[in-house]
Amino acid sequence: MRRELQKFLNENLVEAGCDEAGRGPLAGPVYAAAVILPKDFHHPLLNDSKKMTSSAREKLRPIIEAEAIAWAVEEVSAQEIDQMNILNASLEGMRRAVARLSVRPEFLLIDGNRFKPFDGIPFECIVGGDGKFSAIAAASVLAKTWRDEKMLSLAREYPQYGWDHNMGYPTPEHIEAIRRFGYTPYHRKSFHLKALEPVLF
Repeated sequence: MRRELQKFLNENLVEAGCDEAGRGPLAGPVYAAAVILPKDFHHPLLNDSKKMTSSAREKLRPIIEAEAIAWAVEEVSAQEIDQMNILNASLEGMRRAVARLSVRPEFLLIDGNRFKPFDGIPFECIVGGDGKFSAIAAASVLAKTWRDEKMLSLAREYPQYGWDHNMGYPTPEHIEAIRRFGYTPYHRKSFHLKALEPVLF
């Protein structure tokens, strides 16, 4: 049995959960989401998005978007990732999402162990937060589903890389496609893999 998600950390504050998707891939943007849920929000499918099936995430996405008090999703491009590195890009995505919320949160629940103060809003970093708090789990679902949708779109533009199923992650198929066809404008040039280094004899 999985642990029941906590509905809030601070009962009397407007809390936004924040999470990102796509830190590890070789291609595509990183996506971040911020979500303010009603304090009594509950759905049996809601969990850390990585532990949910794709169909469960897709089923839950419109429910979260309809029932959340406020939500926002932002992307940070591969070019921006190369400029600021993936950690800073992930944090920047979360800050952008928070800034776009139609309701100003009074507290931020951040998945992970790093964040930078933003707009004077107090926050707490929670390792594994997407499996502990409903608002972070909801943000993880939105970030993941929005990113997957983007990668499916990019896969139609560059079908040879298999992005419709590897979502830009460094699978053997994806690495071999880079060897054969080179990089696209959506690849993160700052991500170096030993598998792509020239063989020295």
